[in-house]
Amino acid sequence: MTRFKKVFWIGGGLAVLGALAAYAVINELKTSRWQSALWRDFAKGAGYTVEAGASDAVRFPHTGPYDERMGYHDLPDFIQRLQPEGYVITRQARMSPRLIELQERGLFIPYREKNQAGLTVRDCRNTALLHTRVPMRAYERFEEVPPLLVSALLFVEDRHLLDAEPAQRNPALDPERFAKAAAEQALRVFNPGGSATGGSTLATQIEKYRHSPHGRTVSVREKLRQMASASVRAYQDGEDTLARRRQIVVDYLDTVPLAARPGMGEVHGLGDGLWTWYGRDFSEVNRLLVDNAEGAAPTPEALQRQAEAFKQALSLMIAQRRPSQHLLSDGTGLARLTDSYLRLMAEAGLISSVLRDAALAVPLQLRPPLPATPRPNFVQRKAATALRTHISTLLNVPRAYDLERLDLEAETSLDSEAQALAAKVLTSLRTQAAAKTAGLYGSHLLDPGADPGPLIYSFTLFERGTQANLLRVQADNIDQPFDVNQGARLDLGSTAKLRTLVSYLELVAELHGRWGELSPAQLTALKPSPRDPLGAWARQYLLRAKDRRLTPMLEAAMERKYSADPGEAFFTGGGLHQFENFERSRNSEWMTVREGFKHSVNLVFIRLMRDLVRHRMFGGASDAESMLQDPADPRRRELLARFADREGSAFMIRFYRKYQRLPAADAEALLLRGLKPSAPRLASALFTIEPDASEARLDELLTQRLGRSAPAPRALRALRTTYSGLSLADRGYVARVHPLELWLVGYLRQHPGATLTDVLNASADERQEVYAWLFKTRHKSAQDKRLRELVELDAFAQIHRSWQRVGYPFESLTPSYASAIGASGDRPAALAELMGIIANNGERRPTQRVGALHFARETPYETRLEQRNASAEQVLPPEVASTVRRALFEVVQDGTARRLKGSLVDANGRVIEIGGKTGTGDHRYGHNGRGGRTGAERKISRSATFVFMIGDRYFGTIMAYVGEPYAARYRFTSALPTQLLKSLGPQLLPVLERSGCGGD
Repeated sequence: MTRFKKVFWIGGGLAVLGALAAYAVINELKTSRWQSALWRDFAKGAGYTVEAGASDAVRFPHTGPYDERMGYHDLPDFIQRLQPEGYVITRQARMSPRLIELQERGLFIPYREKNQAGLTVRDCRNTALLHTRVPMRAYERFEEVPPLLVSALLFVEDRHLLDAEPAQRNPALDPERFAKAAAEQALRVFNPGGSATGGSTLATQIEKYRHSPHGRTVSVREKLRQMASASVRAYQDGEDTLARRRQIVVDYLDTVPLAARPGMGEVHGLGDGLWTWYGRDFSEVNRLLVDNAEGAAPTPEALQRQAEAFKQALSLMIAQRRPSQHLLSDGTGLARLTDSYLRLMAEAGLISSVLRDAALAVPLQLRPPLPATPRPNFVQRKAATALRTHISTLLNVPRAYDLERLDLEAETSLDSEAQALAAKVLTSLRTQAAAKTAGLYGSHLLDPGADPGPLIYSFTLFERGTQANLLRVQADNIDQPFDVNQGARLDLGSTAKLRTLVSYLELVAELHGRWGELSPAQLTALKPSPRDPLGAWARQYLLRAKDRRLTPMLEAAMERKYSADPGEAFFTGGGLHQFENFERSRNSEWMTVREGFKHSVNLVFIRLMRDLVRHRMFGGASDAESMLQDPADPRRRELLARFADREGSAFMIRFYRKYQRLPAADAEALLLRGLKPSAPRLASALFTIEPDASEARLDELLTQRLGRSAPAPRALRALRTTYSGLSLADRGYVARVHPLELWLVGYLRQHPGATLTDVLNASADERQEVYAWLFKTRHKSAQDKRLRELVELDAFAQIHRSWQRVGYPFESLTPSYASAIGASGDRPAALAELMGIIANNGERRPTQRVGALHFARETPYETRLEQRNASAEQVLPPEVASTVRRALFEVVQDGTARRLKGSLVDANGRVIEIGGKTGTGDHRYGHNGRGGRTGAERKISRSATFVFMIGDRYFGTIMAYVGEPYAARYRFTSALPTQLLKSLGPQLLPVLERSGCGGD
């Protein structure tokens, strides 16, 4: 009896405890009292601040589609890439210890996440040049959402989310739905093929598609992480979660993933979904659904529009469960599900039967034709596009699609008002009226009646800042994405004289550094090469000069005289060339370098370049003179081998292009087609192309090519014996075909599909073999000719390096004196860089286009970087820069740009001094016929450029250009861009002065 009572009391106690536990659980599910207190305390103190300097209390997310799209995940990489470019962190978020703890425990950190973000590019006035938002269409507040849409969403996804009681409701947990999902998952243990509904609420779904790897739930642990993260987020502002639950509705409608459509990209949110999948205007849909919710009886036409809008919105709420399956198919299954929900909502009293019936009658027509995207005005967007490209390069985010989805604000140095004015002026110049107003018709300008429409104009302007050169304007009138300032290799004519003058004065400074401290006796003992006029002049100057400082020597170098006579022929670049002056009246003059630069006299600079090349060949540390005189010098063979390789490679490239796409038989036929038939020639060619060819094959070829003249069998054996044993060079000589062409056709026959690299690698020995004659000392004169070419190439390589040091943008320089007058091409942007070096006393300062990058504003990842530590580099002696600067001002005072003299005045009426260099490029293609007669000539392009500095504050380039097929119609010179600057400058300067942008 005692034992029975004990068991009875124990059982009764357990029953009471069970009842109490059940009551507690039921009560908790109804009130959320305990969990609200738990999660509130758990979230307490989870926040962040943003303070100056780099932070050691910031943790970036590891994964998640939202974090990757916004750039939060990649922020450490962005920072690492930006720091070598001179950017430093000036402000950054500091996460609280609790926020860091939550992340370290594996939760997605709680903060008010952005539904919309994108790239914003601002100018120096804080005006937005580019402003993208993804998604484009969104609700900002819960009150903007039509109640009908709220009801539909809750019915489909989370029916108790906005229940008024309990106020502490946890939006991360729907007890009924969670219990059902758990039970169905348990049953799947016994029935693996059975289906199971999900237990996700809207809150956990948002956590999933934003932050879980690939936006998916791959495990129970991941589901629990989503629920815990959503719970912490829900109670971060206190126990009453109604405001947070309303925001969940907005967040979901704004950001739910709805597949991707070609031509549009990924689709997020109801607004963009309606536009992408149904072609609907978001504001119109909202208006229709609000009108319907107000209860007024609509007209039949209005009811049909309302029903269609509602059904389309409802279908997207349903489609989010399997967006690719529903939205990329024919839509039949989606329509069936949508109709089912319409009936259920009517049964539940959420919509009227009238609206239900009208909606059931509406067909769903997915994927309408993509709306025509208005063609952007590339002229107006030129600078913004260039800046976006620059940011893309800085961050190594090559696709504009990805870049424009980052949560990023960029602050740039561009002046949008000045940019807009310049673009407007340049665009207007396509009309004769505007061109006349700008004064662009006249002598050396546009001919009377000439059509200005085909001309391209570009204008780039920088301002000298205290630490960097600030881009203010980058404009052209090309209605294409192409940027003529940075994207092409153009013949900019005599602007190359500026680069040549800089190289010349650099060399004088180099000689001064080497000899300036020598005593007269030491200078007298120097023996410059007779082929080095510059070395001889420098020695003589220093022997006679009373003031041996560098500046007087540079001024004296500017006074050296050269002939402008075009009658002399110049052997350069492997051939004999003659050059002309633009103004023939100067042909008989001897003039100083200063005068030649001021008036842009070609022959002065051709001869000046010759002196530069000769100094690099025979002056300084070079001892090419002794090598050329001594046939036993071992360096001769090394250089000759280099020549053989270089010239042989050039031939091989040409031959490869000729035969690369031809089958072996067609290649052989093409080779033999140009060969005058004879037995020795055909035998030489055959035994090179087909080394193992039989006498029968030779007989076949000879019969085919010679007919009755083919030799007898005994002669065939003699041909084989004679010509199969010849060297490659001798076989080429007999066949009257370049031996490397013979070799290539044979190689491609044995190696079909061989690349040019394969051919060059395989032919290294053959290239040396065919030039074996050159290595024999009895050919010394031929050797000397080629050695001089190589030594000249090395000299031009040194000059090229000096040009590159001051911004020349290309990897090669045409090895000809003609490079001094523009044969090697240039870019306006590169010339502007050179002008910046001269303006900054020989110092290359960093070019600042983007001064600051502000990532993730108002988030726990917020980081602001500013360009501060980009280092300047002294690339020219200050004395050289000063001398060149004086010469540039003389060009405007009394030279080729004198029309600009006095054209700019400041607010106080003082004349602003302008300096610069003009250049006219006339790119033609032609050939000489028999007897040296000039054949047909094609005018490829014509350009006119002025690279300038305005006072001590601004510098840049202005250019006019016209290409085929219009180039032949125009005769303008560099007078055209100087006149345009004369017209544009007075309009632009006041805008720049009142901008308030200031320096950096």
